[in-house]
Amino acid sequence: MWRAVFLFILWTGAAMAQDALSGPEFDALTRGKTYYFGEAGRPYGAEEYLDDQRVRWSFLDGKCKEGHWYEEAGLICFVYEDEPEPHCWSFAKGPRGLIARFMNDPAATELYEVEQSDKPMLCLGPEVGV
Repeated sequence: MWRAVFLFILWTGAAMAQDALSGPEFDALTRGKTYYFGEAGRPYGAEEYLDDQRVRWSFLDGKCKEGHWYEEAGLICFVYEDEPEPHCWSFAKGPRGLIARFMNDPAATELYEVEQSDKPMLCLGPEVGV
C-alpha cells in the first residue's frame, strides 16, 4: 500500500515538472470558472478566475478576497488585496482535474480540483456592527 502511495507521489511530481501549465494555458483553462480545491481529502478553498487575470479567493467561509495572478519563472503567482507577497504555484492537468503545487515543491502543499463551476462563488458582504 505505502509503495503504491509513494509511486503515485513520484508520478504526480514528475507530471507536474513535465506538464506545468504556462500562463496562457492556465488562463484559457480557468478564465470564467470557479475551481474548488481540496487537500489531503479535505476542502481547502475556492478561486474564481475573472477577466484580465483577476481572481477572487475564499477559504469557503463566505469571506472573499480580490487579487490577480501573473506568470513568473514557469509559476503562476497570486497577489491578494491583503497580502503584498506573491504566492506562487505550479499548475498541471492531472487525471482528475487541475493540480496545484506550492512553489513547485513536491514536499509542499498540493491542492487538487474537487469541482469546477461556471457560477460565481458566494461571497458575504462586509461585516457590520450594531
